[in-house]
Amino acid sequence: MKAQATKRSRSGAQLVRATETNTTRPVVAEPVSLGRTRFAMPPPLRGSYESLLRQNQRTEADGLERIQDDEDLVDRINRGMLVPVPASSALAVDSRLPENRRYCRPWTASFLDNLAHAHAAQFRDPIFVSSAVRTVAFQKQLMRTNGNATSAEGDIASPHLTGATIDIAKHGMSTQEIGWMRAWLLPLQEAGMIDVEEEFQQSCFHITVYKSFVLANPSNMPVVQASAVPAQTVPARPNRAEQAPARQRQPAQRKTTEKTRLRQHKPEEAKREQPRQRRRTSAAESGATAQGM
Repeated sequence: MKAQATKRSRSGAQLVRATETNTTRPVVAEPVSLGRTRFAMPPPLRGSYESLLRQNQRTEADGLERIQDDEDLVDRINRGMLVPVPASSALAVDSRLPENRRYCRPWTASFLDNLAHAHAAQFRDPIFVSSAVRTVAFQKQLMRTNGNATSAEGDIASPHLTGATIDIAKHGMSTQEIGWMRAWLLPLQEAGMIDVEEEFQQSCFHITVYKSFVLANPSNMPVVQASAVPAQTVPARPNRAEQAPARQRQPAQRKTTEKTRLRQHKPEEAKREQPRQRRRTSAAESGATAQGM
């Protein structure tokens, strides 16, 4: 009996240490492992009226204005006030989201990059951004079709209108992933760097990121560059008909360049040069693939 009691005591101590580790995690934290540590599922990070009011007050204190319409949005993109959501192998963006709404504030992009890398170290699938910046005009339209949509004006307007907020979809996440997300986000919320509202009707983590996230981690601040988007147009993808001729012309152009270069060598040198060129091309392609990851 004494041996069993000692064993239970040790297990309890390990459980307490594991829980304390997950609730006092620093800003750039090691991944939480719910599969290896036995502890209760973290409770949902539910939103509230007070939370939404605080998000509006904090974003206003950060000097952020609500973006009125598409023209206002493109202007802020051009001035580097908004940056692209950092899509990568660890972070995917909903393809249904229009191109001009795949942007956020620089410190929000930094937060997403940290979250995506921490999640990728623990799970195979990428996190999925389902919403980012919105305009007042779009939010008013959304209110007419979505009864769950937040106001576009007033003290509890949607913080998406400032570009500081993103939604991470829960659809497709395992129970372990949802628990990991809660454990990773909670310390940041307690530190006042973010506010989280875990939504269930829309099934997402609604996350507003404040400037204090980057002030506490200045090395995380991404380089902000002005976009090349024209001031009075919304970026659009070229259609397939426009892309096809370009793809057909590229092989011919490369072939002509190769022939011109080989004529400058003697026949014996040209034969030796071709394998070296193939090796250099293969190495360059491998390097480009590594950078893309």
